[in-house]
Parts: sequence; structure tokens; C-alpha cells
Amino acid sequence: MSQHLDPKQLDALLAVAEHASFSKAAVALRLTLAAVSLRVSALEESLGQRLLVRGKRVSVTPSGSKLLAHVRHVRLMEADLLSVLLGHGDASAGRPMQTLSVAVNADSLATWFLSGVSPTLKRHRLLLDITIDDQDHTLEALKQGQVVGCVTTSAQSVAGCAAIPLGVMRYRCVSSPMQRSKWLTPAGNVSLHRMLASPAVVFNRKDGLQDMFLRRHFALTHAAYPRHFVPAVDAFEHAIVQGLGWGMVPELMLGTRAGAMGVVEVFDDKPVDVPLVWQHWVKESSAAKRLTQAVVGAAKQQLAANRLMS
Repeated sequence: MSQHLDPKQLDALLAVAEHASFSKAAVALRLTLAAVSLRVSALEESLGQRLLVRGKRVSVTPSGSKLLAHVRHVRLMEADLLSVLLGHGDASAGRPMQTLSVAVNADSLATWFLSGVSPTLKRHRLLLDITIDDQDHTLEALKQGQVVGCVTTSAQSVAGCAAIPLGVMRYRCVSSPMQRSKWLTPAGNVSLHRMLASPAVVFNRKDGLQDMFLRRHFALTHAAYPRHFVPAVDAFEHAIVQGLGWGMVPELMLGTRAGAMGVVEVFDDKPVDVPLVWQHWVKESSAAKRLTQAVVGAAKQQLAANRLMS
């Protein structure tokens, strides 16, 4: 006898995964907690494998990730089909809004990404569900089927996905003018030793830009220096402006807000270039295709395409 996936059970699984909670999924689906739990358990029993790890915060197993990737993809394709059957044009006010999940690094989000894709989102009635992570780690969300695309540093495409080079995001090592003055030698040059005795402002524990800067320009590996961790773009900038330490800031950000930020480059002409890549599903919905086109177009305008790695 052929086996079929039950849509109601899939709805329950998707809701629990997205809310990381059975109780919150029950509220979203307007069902009892018991009903949601029974549907997920029945789906797991029919497939003969665990799809969720129950705990204080629910997580998804590898098998669950594969199934959820399929479910999300099918839902987007169904939305395309319904738009055609119901005669909704791309910009029709009657066209249901579609949600696209993406993973983007905070610096791209704060500089070029949102401004670049917003016209497409408005024109085609698209909603974004954004996961923020370091550019070296966003790919994991795509591998797990949580997003339809991601901005990453990995040019090696994931199975079933395509990788499109976006260009290079350039970073500069900056500090407040007063902080930099404390690191100067009698000859007027910045002492790296003095700088490293002062704290760095680091976005989070996944942020490796400071170490990359020291490795590329000073051949320092595993350098020890005190660090502030400030995982919010505005607060990160503010911490540097307030003289809490030195940090790596996108050149795009400096170009638009350098005067307002009140920071200076610590070492002249020692940038760090980070190549960015857009990875997305090969078989994607028309909505996802439009987003891909918008991302690539925005990057082409904002990011340098031909810089050599520093």
C-alpha cells in the first residue's frame, strides 16, 4: 500500500519547528497542545523515525530538517500555482503575500541587503523571515532547509543549491580618535602591541574578522587580546565611538556615516576583504527567483566585484 504524507501532520511539524515549542505551535494553529503532539507523533510513527528532539526548546533532527525543507519548498510552489489558477498578477492587491526565509549576516543587513531588495518585496508582495548569523555560519540554515537562500562566504554549493558570487565586502580597522592617539609611538606610528593591550569590540563569538585582520596584515595567529562582545550593529558602532576599543567596520558603513560615527582608521590602507556568495535552491518558486535576482542586483551595485583578497 502506498504511503502518503498527511498535510495536517506536516502543518503541525512545521509550526512546532518554526516556534521551537509545541505550546506556541498549538496557539498558532488554534489547536490543543495534545492535538499538535498527537499529529507530530503520528507522523514520526508513520515514517519510523524521530523528527523532533523534545526538550525545554524543541529542535529538529537531521531527518526532520530534510522533511521540512521539502515541505517549505512545496508550500512555495503551491502558492505559485494558486496565483496562476486564481488569476492573481504579480502586483495584484488580491495576491496573497508570501513569506521567504533567508539567512543574512548582520553587516550585509545593515548596509546593502534590505535597501537593495525592498523594491522587489513591495512590488511582488513578499515578506521576509530573516535569520541573522555570521557570514561563515549562515550556510547551516540552508543545509537544514530552514531558509530558501543565504548570504555566505562559502562558494562550495550545497547539494541541490546554486552559489552565485556577490562581490566583496571590505572592512576597516577603526577606533575613536582618542583611543588611537594612545597607541602612537614617539615617531607618530600606531604600536600594534599597545593596540592589542586595549580591548577589541567584537560582534559575537563567531566573529573572526579581528583575527583575520591580524593574521593577514601582521602574520599573527591566535593573538590574545581583551574583547567586548556587542551583538547588535548600532550598539557595536556606539561602543567603538565611545572609546571602548577597536573593531572591524564595513567600508560601506564608514562611507555613509563616517562623520557621524566619529571614528578613524587605525592603520592606513590595511583593509580586510570578505567575498560574499548567495546560495539558494536550484528548484525555487517564482517568488524566490525574484528575491535571488534582487539580491544579485543589489550586490552588483553595492559590493566591489574585482578586488583582490587582502
